[in-house]
Amino acid sequence: MIHADTPTWRRATLALCLGSMLVFINLYAPQPLLPMLREAHGASTLMIGLVMSLATLTLALSLLVYGPLSDAIGRGAIMKVSLAAVGLATLLIAFVPGLESLLAARVLQGLALGGLPAVAIAWMGDEFSPQAMTRAVGLYIAANTLGGIGGRILGGVIGEWQGVQASFVSVAVVTLAGTMLFWWLLPAARSFKPQPFRVSGAVQQMRSHLGNPWLWPAYLIGGLNFLVFINQYSYMTFRLAESPFLLGPRWLGLLFLTYLGGTLGSTLSARVVARLGAPGTMLLGIGIVSVGLGMTLVESLSVIVVALMVSAFGFFLCHATASGWVGRQAKTGRGSASALYLVFYYLGASLGPLWLEPFWLWQGWTGVIGASWWVLAVTGWLSWRLCRRQRQEEARNIAVATSGSH
Repeated sequence: MIHADTPTWRRATLALCLGSMLVFINLYAPQPLLPMLREAHGASTLMIGLVMSLATLTLALSLLVYGPLSDAIGRGAIMKVSLAAVGLATLLIAFVPGLESLLAARVLQGLALGGLPAVAIAWMGDEFSPQAMTRAVGLYIAANTLGGIGGRILGGVIGEWQGVQASFVSVAVVTLAGTMLFWWLLPAARSFKPQPFRVSGAVQQMRSHLGNPWLWPAYLIGGLNFLVFINQYSYMTFRLAESPFLLGPRWLGLLFLTYLGGTLGSTLSARVVARLGAPGTMLLGIGIVSVGLGMTLVESLSVIVVALMVSAFGFFLCHATASGWVGRQAKTGRGSASALYLVFYYLGASLGPLWLEPFWLWQGWTGVIGASWWVLAVTGWLSWRLCRRQRQEEARNIAVATSGSH
């Protein structure tokens, strides 16, 4: 068992954070380029949005395979091979002709992108002590935000300077170099215990997780919150590319520095959980996201930047807490439990445009915010239910302990 602040813990945490950054650099590098791609291909907002949503959809579906597979064959090899495949897929994207080929390549990339997110937290659950895992998960989620920031800035700046192809080539080079470092840093697993892989067993395990009253609300919270959060940025790029803001890809990429609010939120999540409990922290995060979304209605770029930072802080505070909660509450099949959380998470992202696009066409940005608040009302209610259930469970435990002492 690896304990916090030991050299092995630092090395393993650094490796997993690096891998996380590489995944999200590749996933989000095209996002600030969406207005440029829409113009180049003469596509609609919904059609060009498939550049993002198809990758997240196939990433989500791949998790259904990676999670149970990792419970059978181990987690380290899956993470190493999938990261290398991501870099090669990004290199392919740089040279494909036409929008259809680009979308097909993003599908392939999404399949590769799922390897590390599906099993990283399960790897921690196997190898780290509970305290070490809580701290590592916060840092790992913070690395997600840094990868999202880095990918968007790299994509936007190089895209405006040298074009879309150069942007993807640069991301591929960074990914392949980082993958070699990841292979070197990640320690060998010591505590992993393989479980025979059977399709029927994997399906039964998934059904068990979905029926667990401590897990399924967290799955919905993660997926529905991400539906709102990630698509907020996509529609914001279209809003800010138009009058009166008229921002180009470089500035749209820099806009994602607001993700630093999420880096802070995920890093502080363990401290907040220690005070409020995990369900209470999720509820607080959702409330902060709602406030941040409301602030974006102000027609001021400086206010919008602050609002996005507030929203990112709340979202990642909730996300880090929910993903760690799943890792702790799953007593068996941690790989499949964590993977299932991410299935919901990325399905939410990929299906978001189907929910938000009609409101965007109807009322523009105001419609997007209204539709988002409806979704957050659902996740807030789910968090409140978890809070109440946890209080009831604690009260029962106290009653049992008290009766046993007499």
